[in-house]
Amino acid sequence: MPAHALTRPVLLTLCACVLVAQSMVAAINLLIPQLSSSGLQPSHTQILWTVDAYVIVFAGLLIPAGALGDRHGRKGALLAGLALFAAGAATSALAPNPALLIAGRGLSGAGAALITPATMSILVHLAGPERRAQAMASWTLAIGLGGMAGNLGGGLAGQYLSWRALFAAMVPLAAVLAAAVAVTTPRTARSAQGSPDPAGTLLLTAGLVAVLFGIIEGPGHGWTSARILTAFTAGALLLAAFTGHALRSRAPLFDPRVFRSAGLRATTLGLATGFFGLFALFFVNSQYLQQVKGYGPAVTGVAIVPLIVGMALVPRFAARWSARPRPVVGTGLALIGLGLLAASTADAHTPYPLYACWLLVISAGTGLAMPALTLGVVVSLPAHQAGLGSGLGTSAREIGAALGVAVAGTALAGHADFASGMGPALRVVGLTVLAATVLVVAGHRTPGRPPRTAPETPTTPATREPVA
Repeated sequence: MPAHALTRPVLLTLCACVLVAQSMVAAINLLIPQLSSSGLQPSHTQILWTVDAYVIVFAGLLIPAGALGDRHGRKGALLAGLALFAAGAATSALAPNPALLIAGRGLSGAGAALITPATMSILVHLAGPERRAQAMASWTLAIGLGGMAGNLGGGLAGQYLSWRALFAAMVPLAAVLAAAVAVTTPRTARSAQGSPDPAGTLLLTAGLVAVLFGIIEGPGHGWTSARILTAFTAGALLLAAFTGHALRSRAPLFDPRVFRSAGLRATTLGLATGFFGLFALFFVNSQYLQQVKGYGPAVTGVAIVPLIVGMALVPRFAARWSARPRPVVGTGLALIGLGLLAASTADAHTPYPLYACWLLVISAGTGLAMPALTLGVVVSLPAHQAGLGSGLGTSAREIGAALGVAVAGTALAGHADFASGMGPALRVVGLTVLAATVLVVAGHRTPGRPPRTAPETPTTPATREPVA
């Protein structure tokens, strides 16, 4: 596929798709008060599942969804994902009871799992090596802007509209995006490797879902409760079973030996670390601005906008330094950690402009590190596995995000009120980010250096693979 195939309309369309999918992770958080008092009369547990169903299904299906797109057509996977996303949003918007609301969220999460790896994989194939860093910077910016858009959209809907309006708006938006994909986006060469490995897909998905359930529900049920310990044990056993199955299979979903690559291990840890810090901030930020500063939902959504600035501007420069990822990644993750430590000093008397400066530091760090880390996952795997690489990277992001919220929530639970717990919670998260940064920098490799993985299954060269 020639490099000029990545036109501006294609780039904007694909980035818009991933932005919308990511936005629905965060949007629901600012609607919790309105949902709690709505006519559905959801219980506390049902509220939690309304928030978590999207994330659990989204993250649990990312890896098999990425592999599915590689093997059977990335454009088709993207269009199917948009259709599922819209169907889930419509189900949630029209839900007469909490069960259907939760089911709709899960269905949208399955759509997002198809959308996210397909968009990145298509970009990798259309951009070519010479434009890959810039394409990844734009894609990473769209991921970050999705979190901001979710906070802003959720806040505005909570202030002026209703939670049903937010879900309803996603249906025509997904339809417009599907039409844009159909018109602008060419099909790309698909992988010639074998079957979709249903047994491996089931084992991996169930294992990831069990682990994510434990992470997300741990603060509420207690980390040593029977339910959470059972979830983690089941997750570990299922993932071990997947590993054994994949090592024996002739056509596995993916070969676990890819993680012999120090670069792949470091980049996935780096992606998890960045989103660990970022989503811990999202979790704390909305409560700080509303409970401590007294802002309304709409103002709260706007007040986090400074995070957009660094994410929008810094990736342009980060792409130029893609040949030297180690200092770029190390500096970016360190800025996230230091920004969180600075934000931990905020209280009711902290002027908002000062707080916004700390958000800018975190934003600059995110914009600096994330494109290099995303590109690192791409170059650690063969080109025909770009969808799988995107699934691995995005799974790391979502697991990191879930851990960030869980750790911040657990730290807050140990204090009498939010005001006294915010500082310690952000300090724990910030120090964890800085500690993980050391490991990421130590393991990070230069793009282009071949990973030490098991020999690949013979495949048809990319230039001769079937187009789908």
